[in-house]
Amino acid sequence: MTRRRLTSDEIDLWRKVVEKAERLHPESTSSSDARPLPMPKPKPVKAPKPRVEPFSLGQTAKAHPVRHDLKPALAESLESAKVQMDRKAFTRMKRGKLKPDARIDLHGMRVDTAHPALTRFILSAQASGHRLVLVITGKGKTKPDDGPIPTPRGVLKHQVPQWLRMPPLAQAVLQISSAHISHGGDGAYYVYLRRTR
Repeated sequence: MTRRRLTSDEIDLWRKVVEKAERLHPESTSSSDARPLPMPKPKPVKAPKPRVEPFSLGQTAKAHPVRHDLKPALAESLESAKVQMDRKAFTRMKRGKLKPDARIDLHGMRVDTAHPALTRFILSAQASGHRLVLVITGKGKTKPDDGPIPTPRGVLKHQVPQWLRMPPLAQAVLQISSAHISHGGDGAYYVYLRRTR
């Protein structure tokens, strides 16, 4: 709150009161000027300069963010699988040099009809003495929008390798691999069968 200045009338009134009043301590010196003291000017306070440590942009950032790849891609898991068959035959098969003995086309089938059809085909092919068969699944339809959670393209394309690794087909299958482009590429699988005993 700021102090207001006295007017000239107030100063004259104060002087009259001072002349008629008796001093309590007459030995102290009196000041003839009864005007109020001027307001003291505030001293400027210098704020200390903030000390800034030298830095470079991004110095505390992590080098590479960790990717949350919980499930490897289907092609990667098939390629990383250990080769169970003859290495030369596997190389020829991957290059499309081996001709499949039989084939099954699962295009357009639903999961509930494709699974029994695949089971019948693999077991009968093994019983017939076939070694290399081709399972055509198709690449799957592309959707206009995957949404926030991407879903794998092609239900049969992802289900067939799992079915081939589960009983009763696991005992008949020796090797699963993606087909060469001449036999369908990503939309088909080579299935190398075990010999019947």
